[in-house]
Amino acid sequence: MLPSTGAPALSEILASMSEEEAARLRFVLERGIKIPPQPRVLAELRGLLNRREFDVRALARVISQDPGVTAMLFKAVKSTVYRQHHPFETVEQIIHALGTRETFNLVQAVALTSATEIKKNRLAYEAFWTRSQAVAQLAMLIADDRVTVCNIFPEQAYLAGMFHDCGVPVLMQRFSTYCQEMHLGEQGRWIDLQEEDRKFNLDHCAVGYLLARHWSLPVFICDAVHCHHEIASMGMHAARTMVAILQLAMELYYREQRVENPEWAAVQDEVIAELGIHGDALPEFIDEILERFHAQAEPVV
Repeated sequence: MLPSTGAPALSEILASMSEEEAARLRFVLERGIKIPPQPRVLAELRGLLNRREFDVRALARVISQDPGVTAMLFKAVKSTVYRQHHPFETVEQIIHALGTRETFNLVQAVALTSATEIKKNRLAYEAFWTRSQAVAQLAMLIADDRVTVCNIFPEQAYLAGMFHDCGVPVLMQRFSTYCQEMHLGEQGRWIDLQEEDRKFNLDHCAVGYLLARHWSLPVFICDAVHCHHEIASMGMHAARTMVAILQLAMELYYREQRVENPEWAAVQDEVIAELGIHGDALPEFIDEILERFHAQAEPVV
């Protein structure tokens, strides 16, 4: 499926939400929240693809104009998901091997890291993206293993992994006390949604949904960003499957950090059922995914 023709207006997105949630987000926007626009590289790629200009050299030239995006793209494709194509030496090789849609999804994912202007909280911001990239890589590996069961493709999972908490850096740059109040500098701590709502009258999931919609991500990925802490309340559709992948990726990330995941006990049964993993097979599955995750850090020869 091709990218949509352009980013929808924020007013259009708000009109599609519940009255209560739209009202809260309007309140947030009135307080000076800035939703980052899409980088130029995405707009240019989207224009080429919507004109059905699939010239690989032209697409590669557009991507290569942004050194930061190009570097992050090469980092993303070091995943063992693409081990049969290693090593990649040019952007053209990546497009040929993965396809235009898959490459576009990865470019969308990595472009997010440079979309927010860093004016404060730099250390917390960098730690946030380290976490997001790890979760995205783990989600990609899970999707690759379960693709025949779940019909979620690795680059879609990577895109969702990068965007699932994307409301956080937006709020970090807007509210001077956000990092401290949400304990973002503390090892093993993450955002408590009830505490976030009580202190800021908003939650990062809704802000992230607004950003994902504004960047024209696939609707089921936007819905997964919005509800990635709410699998129990979701119907049986692709967004629920994506949330299950994200939840398992987050659990694996917590295990890597050797800290307890406060959500896992409550969601484990629904997650593994959605992904078609038998409870007895879960430890072995986790070991295999983490082994592949660690292999990504090794030099590709």
